[in-house]
Amino acid sequence: MESFFDRYRNLIVLLAILLVQIMGLAVQVRRTSEGRSTLDPRDSSGVRLIRLWANALVSPPERIIHSTGLGAGHLWQNYLDLRHVRQQNQELQKTIDRLRLEQASLLEDARQGQRLQALNKFQEKYIYKTVAAQAIGSSGSELSHVFYIDKGSDDGVARDNAVITPDGIVGKVREVLGGHSAQVLAVNDQTSGAGVILETTRIRGILRGNAFGQLEIVDILADKRIQKGEVVLTAGGDQIFPRGLPVGTVDKVVPDPERDSFIVVMITPAAHLDRLDEVLVVTSTEPRFSTEQQQDIATSEEVKGSEAAAIKEQQKASQIMAERLPGLIDPKLPPDQQPLYDNSNPIPVAHPPQALHPDRFTPGNAPGPVPDAASETAPDANAAQPDSGAKPTEQKPPSKPSTPKQPGQSAPRVQPQSQKNPPGGTN
Repeated sequence: MESFFDRYRNLIVLLAILLVQIMGLAVQVRRTSEGRSTLDPRDSSGVRLIRLWANALVSPPERIIHSTGLGAGHLWQNYLDLRHVRQQNQELQKTIDRLRLEQASLLEDARQGQRLQALNKFQEKYIYKTVAAQAIGSSGSELSHVFYIDKGSDDGVARDNAVITPDGIVGKVREVLGGHSAQVLAVNDQTSGAGVILETTRIRGILRGNAFGQLEIVDILADKRIQKGEVVLTAGGDQIFPRGLPVGTVDKVVPDPERDSFIVVMITPAAHLDRLDEVLVVTSTEPRFSTEQQQDIATSEEVKGSEAAAIKEQQKASQIMAERLPGLIDPKLPPDQQPLYDNSNPIPVAHPPQALHPDRFTPGNAPGPVPDAASETAPDANAAQPDSGAKPTEQKPPSKPSTPKQPGQSAPRVQPQSQKNPPGGTN
């Protein structure tokens, strides 16, 4: 039987020669960067065709093998090798829940720390003695605004003590339930009350709560000066809340439905009455001074004591000087003429100036008795009997009868007659 090579020997030889020729051309021909094939050695260097053909021949199998490996690895990691993933997920979920709780706890501790820090600063600067307390419960009813604190009689808390926050007033202690518990009545309760004053207009009123838990000021006459946003402070007249604590701001003014001439002022509270955590209970209204203030007071007392001692020394020195000076008693004069007992005024009395237009109110010019009208109108005797050898005397015209003096008029001034007879006349 004839073999395959013997049968196709000529064809195989032809193919081999063509293959060798093609390989020779591939070795000699280069592919330039412009994509042009050339045999000229002066052209720029490029990649030989043999390398391009080899790359084109080998790259597809390599790409297939690499893609197959990647797919197999992905399949193994994401689908086949998942025996402990469920357990790991459960453990991770527990860790996430624990971290969330810790984060919430840390956040609440941070907020509480900020509130306590602000409370502590206010407590240090506040002049009255206070006790910090924690709100531990509420009444559980919308009609009764009462809550409980964790401080009682053992901490100095007593009935009717004011309960405040750094933002404003909260209420008063209604009942002391024990050594470490007390009940507080909020200011927005209907049975609560406090004396307040508006900061700008200085109008006073009574603060109380209504049925909806809102703050309002009653017993105020209608006044246009009350404006929205005005600050409301405690007046201090109720003997519970110290004076000057913030209460809130004016929200709106509405007419009083029961009284026509009165109004009701609605107030926005300064303290957050619906979410109270830490409060301060005012246990004493006696002024409490800080260390610096106490040092200042001690320094002022020392200065005052030194000044008092200096004044005493000056008084003592003046007494000694007075003892050494000559006395005011003259032994040569009788007792009633001693200079020490002289009560006369050394300063002369000043007399009032002379009036330019005197009237009946002028000192020393009081009105005298009114002269008789008949005596003023009687004729002169000498004028009635003239001398025969002398010139007749001039007769004086009769004077007008005097009129009664009216109140407020001065008395008539009578001018004296210097001469009744003319010169040269005889009696």
